[in-house]
Amino acid sequence: MKLVRFLLGLLVPPLGVFLTVGIGPTFVINILLTLLGWLPGSIHAIWVIAKHEENMSRQGDIY
Repeated sequence: MKLVRFLLGLLVPPLGVFLTVGIGPTFVINILLTLLGWLPGSIHAIWVIAKHEENMSRQGDIY
């Protein structure tokens, strides 16, 4: 599933962010960045997905 989110974040940035964090401020920011251009939206999406994965693995180490 991680690979699918990264690919969607690269190809369709809002969809990748939605599948990762759901609807919220991050999703709205990504939509606005994608409207400004595909590249800013993709960079933001990859960053959000990577940070989410990092936080999930960090939480997994605690328990």
